Amino acid sequence: MARMVNRKEKGKDVRIRRATASDWEALVRLEATTFDTDRLSPRQMKTWLKRENCVFLVAVRDAEVLGYVLVLLHRGTRLSRVYSLAVHTNARGHGLGRRLLSRAEVLASQNGRLFMRLEVAVDNQPAVALYKSMGYVAFGTYQNYYEDHRPALRMQKRIRYPQKNLLSRRTPWFQQSLEFSCGPASLMMAMASLNRKYRRPKAVEELSIWRRANTVYMTTGLAGCHPVGLALAAEDRGYKTQVYINKRKPLFVDSVRSQYKKDVLALVDKQFKQEAKGKLAISYSEITQNLIADLLGENAAIIILISTYRLDGRKAPHWVVVTGIDDVCLYVHDPDPDEGRQTPLDCQNIPIARKDFAAMSAYGSEKLRTAVVIRPTDTG
Repeated sequence: MARMVNRKEKGKDVRIRRATASDWEALVRLEATTFDTDRLSPRQMKTWLKRENCVFLVAVRDAEVLGYVLVLLHRGTRLSRVYSLAVHTNARGHGLGRRLLSRAEVLASQNGRLFMRLEVAVDNQPAVALYKSMGYVAFGTYQNYYEDHRPALRMQKRIRYPQKNLLSRRTPWFQQSLEFSCGPASLMMAMASLNRKYRRPKAVEELSIWRRANTVYMTTGLAGCHPVGLALAAEDRGYKTQVYINKRKPLFVDSVRSQYKKDVLALVDKQFKQEAKGKLAISYSEITQNLIADLLGENAAIIILISTYRLDGRKAPHWVVVTGIDDVCLYVHDPDPDEGRQTPLDCQNIPIARKDFAAMSAYGSEKLRTAVVIRPTDTG
């Protein structure tokens, strides 16, 4: 008489290991049989097998690939994201998905990631139940996420360190419409967080703010935005602002080589600061992380300048919105979902370790630190 084999026993002989190039053909076959839409192409699969900024694991039994999980490790942040998780139909029901994801969480944590995020179809109840049982919490939906236009549930789990003393403000996320408008988009997010009547305006508003705040020249391409210019744009719209700058000298002059451009940047800097007199306060001091926590506790919104080097390898100035801070991380909305990120979800409430943010928020060789603080209006 044949011995009954329970589900746990069936899964005992399955080994979890890192995926290698030799798994490519099996992974392509598994992808084709598992998903009807939103598949990883053979080319994408081969690319991810070569990448280092990911955790790519396979579940194997007798040299047969029964499942895999691919987790992205976002550069410069403490965020990881489940990009794809698949288990062969003949191997389901034995806990392989749970084992794969659990092991991926451990490896992502060992790589310094604090959070794991994922998206799952709202109507995929077995998967939703699995993630909830593993400690994932839903925090929103993403409409028309899949190729067949189904919505996705956004879920997140903290995989390292307990969350303590969190201060945060609810902030809508806006994607910048123009490649050079991170400052205006960040400012609009901050204003919207303070005033529920402020809805995402059209690109013309974004461009209007940029025209009000731009510095004429910048490192490359079109000009970025001066902190005082952004503060003046918010003042024009009825908000009260304060600027923190740790340097009294003209900003960004060291980012260009031409003396002519340096002179123009210095003139623009002088004009902004003259116009600010009597309108807003400029504090020539550091915007410290303790001060950021105090300001969030006072219901202020904060946009801050960072260097993108730790995010994309480029030393470009970039504006983001601070959405929260706790004992371990500082959280930001980034208005620019660049090619290094897969969805706008990855640009929202990005967890950045406080020690990493200390380096990221010092721009250029002179370590410029600057931020704009926006206060709530009476109608907010």
